[in-house]
Amino acid sequence: TTKRAHLFDLTNTMARRGLSNIMKASVRKGPIMTEDELLAKDTITPSDCLALAGPTTKYLCRTVDNIYDIEFTAFKLRDLDRGITLFEIEKPDDVPYQPPSEDDDDSGRFVEYNFTPDFLRLKTVGATVTFQVGEKPVPGFRMIERHFYGNKLLKSFDFDFGFCIPESKNTCEHIYTFPTLTEAEIQDMIACPKRTMSDSFYFVDGNLVMHNRANYSYNV
Repeated sequence: TTKRAHLFDLTNTMARRGLSNIMKASVRKGPIMTEDELLAKDTITPSDCLALAGPTTKYLCRTVDNIYDIEFTAFKLRDLDRGITLFEIEKPDDVPYQPPSEDDDDSGRFVEYNFTPDFLRLKTVGATVTFQVGEKPVPGFRMIERHFYGNKLLKSFDFDFGFCIPESKNTCEHIYTFPTLTEAEIQDMIACPKRTMSDSFYFVDGNLVMHNRANYSYNV
Protein backbone atom coordinates (compact mmCIF):
# COMPACT_ATOMS: atom_id res chain seq x y z
CA THR A 1 0.00 0.00 0.00
CA THR A 2 1.43 3.40 -0.95
CA LYS A 3 1.95 5.68 2.03
CA ARG A 4 0.55 9.19 1.84
CA ALA A 5 3.30 11.07 3.66
CA HIS A 6 6.95 11.16 4.61
CA LEU A 7 6.97 9.94 8.23
CA PHE A 8 10.32 10.43 9.98
CA ASP A 9 12.33 10.86 13.28
CA LEU A 10 15.02 13.18 14.97
CA THR A 11 16.14 14.44 18.50
CA ASN A 12 14.51 16.09 21.58
CA THR A 13 11.72 18.35 20.36
CA MET A 14 13.56 20.78 18.07
CA ALA A 15 10.50 22.89 17.43
CA ARG A 16 11.42 25.00 14.50
CA ARG A 17 15.11 25.81 14.78
CA GLY A 18 16.15 28.94 12.89
CA LEU A 19 16.28 28.29 9.17
CA SER A 20 19.80 29.67 8.91
CA ASN A 21 20.97 27.08 11.44
CA ILE A 22 19.63 24.00 9.69
CA MET A 23 19.28 24.77 6.00
CA LYS A 24 22.23 25.05 3.64
CA ALA A 25 22.59 25.63 -0.06
CA SER A 26 22.52 22.28 -1.79
CA VAL A 27 24.30 22.42 -5.12
CA ARG A 28 26.12 19.86 -7.19
CA LYS A 29 29.90 20.05 -7.36
CA GLY A 30 32.10 17.87 -9.52
CA PRO A 31 31.18 15.32 -12.20
CA ILE A 32 27.73 13.83 -12.71
CA MET A 33 27.28 10.31 -11.35
CA THR A 34 24.75 7.62 -12.26
CA GLU A 35 22.61 5.52 -9.93
CA ASP A 36 24.52 2.39 -10.91
CA GLU A 37 27.82 4.06 -10.05
CA LEU A 38 26.49 4.98 -6.62
CA LEU A 39 25.03 1.52 -6.01
CA ALA A 40 28.48 0.02 -6.68
CA LYS A 41 29.95 2.01 -3.78
CA ASP A 42 30.30 0.67 -0.24
CA THR A 43 28.96 3.92 1.22
CA ILE A 44 27.04 6.80 -0.35
CA THR A 45 27.70 10.36 0.79
CA PRO A 46 25.79 13.65 0.42
CA SER A 47 28.09 14.77 -2.40
CA ASP A 48 27.34 11.53 -4.25
CA CYS A 49 23.60 12.18 -4.16
CA LEU A 50 24.06 15.79 -5.23
CA ALA A 51 25.98 14.52 -8.28
CA LEU A 52 22.87 12.81 -9.70
CA ALA A 53 21.52 14.58 -12.79
CA GLY A 54 17.87 13.61 -12.27
CA PRO A 55 15.44 11.79 -9.99
CA THR A 56 16.27 8.22 -9.07
CA THR A 57 14.54 5.15 -10.44
CA LYS A 58 16.00 2.84 -7.78
CA TYR A 59 16.59 2.99 -4.03
CA LEU A 60 20.19 3.75 -3.16
CA CYS A 61 20.16 1.92 0.18
CA ARG A 62 18.33 -0.96 1.84
CA THR A 63 15.70 -0.51 4.54
CA VAL A 64 17.98 -2.44 6.93
CA ASP A 65 20.64 0.26 6.53
CA ASN A 66 18.54 2.24 9.01
CA ILE A 67 20.37 0.69 11.96
CA TYR A 68 19.37 3.66 14.13
CA ASP A 69 15.65 2.77 14.08
CA ILE A 70 14.72 6.22 12.81
CA GLU A 71 10.96 6.29 12.32
CA PHE A 72 8.82 9.16 11.04
CA THR A 73 5.52 9.20 12.90
CA ALA A 74 3.72 12.42 11.85
CA PHE A 75 3.68 14.89 9.00
CA LYS A 76 1.87 18.21 8.50
CA LEU A 77 2.02 20.60 5.57
CA ARG A 78 1.04 24.28 6.05
CA ASP A 79 0.63 27.24 3.74
CA LEU A 80 2.54 29.84 5.75
CA ASP A 81 1.23 32.80 3.75
CA ARG A 82 -2.42 31.99 4.48
CA GLY A 83 -1.91 30.16 7.79
CA ILE A 84 -3.86 27.06 6.79
CA THR A 85 -3.10 23.33 7.01
CA LEU A 86 -2.93 21.65 3.61
CA PHE A 87 -2.29 18.06 4.68
CA GLU A 88 -1.80 16.16 7.95
CA ILE A 89 -1.23 12.53 8.92
CA GLU A 90 -0.11 10.83 12.14
CA LYS A 91 0.71 7.26 13.08
CA PRO A 92 -1.69 5.94 15.76
CA ASP A 93 -0.12 5.58 19.20
CA ASP A 94 -1.20 1.94 19.47
CA VAL A 95 0.69 0.85 16.31
CA PRO A 96 4.10 -0.54 17.40
CA TYR A 97 7.37 0.21 15.62
CA GLN A 98 8.45 -2.49 13.18
CA PRO A 99 12.25 -2.63 12.73
CA PRO A 100 13.53 -2.89 9.14
CA SER A 101 13.80 -6.40 7.74
CA GLU A 102 15.54 -8.03 4.77
CA ASP A 103 12.04 -9.10 3.70
CA ASP A 104 10.74 -5.52 3.41
CA ASP A 105 9.39 -4.40 0.06
CA ASP A 106 9.71 -0.79 -1.04
CA SER A 107 6.06 0.27 -0.80
CA GLY A 108 6.69 2.01 2.52
CA ARG A 109 9.39 4.17 0.95
CA PHE A 110 7.31 5.58 -1.89
CA VAL A 111 4.74 8.36 -1.61
CA GLU A 112 2.18 9.61 -4.13
CA TYR A 113 1.00 13.14 -3.45
CA ASN A 114 -2.20 14.49 -5.03
CA PHE A 115 -2.76 18.24 -4.79
CA THR A 116 -4.95 20.86 -6.42
CA PRO A 117 -3.45 23.09 -9.15
CA ASP A 118 -3.31 25.95 -6.61
CA PHE A 119 -0.49 24.13 -4.85
CA LEU A 120 1.87 25.13 -7.67
CA ARG A 121 1.25 28.80 -6.89
CA LEU A 122 2.21 28.56 -3.22
CA LYS A 123 5.18 30.64 -2.11
CA THR A 124 6.23 29.37 1.33
CA VAL A 125 5.24 26.08 2.95
CA GLY A 126 6.04 24.66 6.37
CA ALA A 127 6.49 20.88 6.61
CA THR A 128 6.40 19.67 10.23
CA VAL A 129 7.79 16.18 10.85
CA THR A 130 7.83 14.16 14.05
CA PHE A 131 10.21 11.24 14.42
CA GLN A 132 11.79 9.04 17.03
CA VAL A 133 15.14 7.28 17.21
CA GLY A 134 16.19 3.98 18.76
CA GLU A 135 18.83 3.02 21.29
CA LYS A 136 21.82 4.25 19.26
CA PRO A 137 22.96 7.89 19.24
CA VAL A 138 22.54 9.52 15.83
CA PRO A 139 25.52 11.77 14.97
CA GLY A 140 25.30 14.27 12.14
CA PHE A 141 21.72 13.59 11.06
CA ARG A 142 21.10 15.29 7.72
CA MET A 143 18.43 15.30 5.02
CA ILE A 144 18.85 16.30 1.39
CA GLU A 145 15.65 16.58 -0.63
CA ARG A 146 15.71 17.19 -4.39
CA HIS A 147 12.66 18.04 -6.50
CA PHE A 148 12.55 17.50 -10.27
CA TYR A 149 10.17 17.99 -13.16
CA GLY A 150 11.36 15.36 -15.57
CA ASN A 151 15.13 15.74 -15.34
CA LYS A 152 14.98 19.46 -14.56
CA LEU A 153 15.99 20.27 -11.00
CA LEU A 154 13.35 22.58 -9.51
CA LYS A 155 14.71 22.94 -5.99
CA SER A 156 17.19 21.25 -3.66
CA PHE A 157 16.91 21.48 0.13
CA ASP A 158 19.60 20.55 2.65
CA PHE A 159 18.75 20.28 6.36
CA ASP A 160 21.46 19.53 8.92
CA PHE A 161 19.98 18.46 12.27
CA GLY A 162 23.20 17.58 14.09
CA PHE A 163 23.26 15.07 16.94
CA CYS A 164 20.15 13.15 18.03
CA ILE A 165 20.12 11.56 21.48
CA PRO A 166 19.05 7.91 21.83
CA GLU A 167 15.38 7.05 22.36
CA SER A 168 14.25 10.62 21.73
CA LYS A 169 11.11 11.86 20.02
CA ASN A 170 11.51 15.01 18.00
CA THR A 171 9.49 17.56 16.06
CA CYS A 172 10.88 20.03 13.55
CA GLU A 173 9.38 22.26 10.88
CA HIS A 174 11.17 22.59 7.55
CA ILE A 175 10.51 25.83 5.68
CA TYR A 176 10.24 25.43 1.91
CA THR A 177 10.39 28.45 -0.37
CA PHE A 178 8.94 27.23 -3.65
CA PRO A 179 10.44 28.20 -7.00
CA THR A 180 8.51 30.74 -9.06
CA LEU A 181 6.93 28.98 -12.04
CA THR A 182 5.64 30.50 -15.24
CA GLU A 183 1.99 29.93 -16.14
CA ALA A 184 3.14 27.71 -19.02
CA GLU A 185 5.19 25.58 -16.62
CA ILE A 186 2.26 25.31 -14.21
CA GLN A 187 -0.09 24.16 -16.96
CA ASP A 188 2.48 21.62 -18.17
CA MET A 189 2.90 20.16 -14.66
CA ILE A 190 -0.89 19.93 -14.24
CA ALA A 191 -1.20 18.14 -17.58
CA CYS A 192 1.58 15.65 -16.74
CA PRO A 193 0.73 13.99 -13.41
CA LYS A 194 3.52 12.10 -11.64
CA ARG A 195 6.24 13.69 -13.81
CA THR A 196 7.15 15.88 -10.84
CA MET A 197 9.31 13.74 -8.54
CA SER A 198 11.49 14.00 -5.48
CA ASP A 199 14.16 12.09 -3.62
CA SER A 200 14.66 12.39 0.13
CA PHE A 201 18.08 11.19 1.27
CA TYR A 202 18.85 10.77 4.98
CA PHE A 203 22.41 10.57 6.25
CA VAL A 204 24.01 9.75 9.58
CA ASP A 205 27.61 10.81 10.03
CA GLY A 206 27.90 11.35 6.27
CA ASN A 207 26.57 7.93 5.20
CA LEU A 208 23.23 7.25 3.51
CA VAL A 209 20.90 5.26 5.79
CA MET A 210 17.42 6.02 4.38
CA HIS A 211 16.04 6.92 0.96
CA ASN A 212 12.42 7.82 0.16
CA ARG A 213 10.97 8.65 -3.24
CA ALA A 214 7.79 10.48 -4.27
CA ASN A 215 5.82 11.73 -7.22
CA TYR A 216 3.27 14.53 -7.44
CA SER A 217 0.03 15.21 -9.28
CA TYR A 218 -1.76 18.57 -9.37
CA ASN A 219 -5.12 17.70 -10.91
CA VAL A 220 -7.36 16.96 -7.91
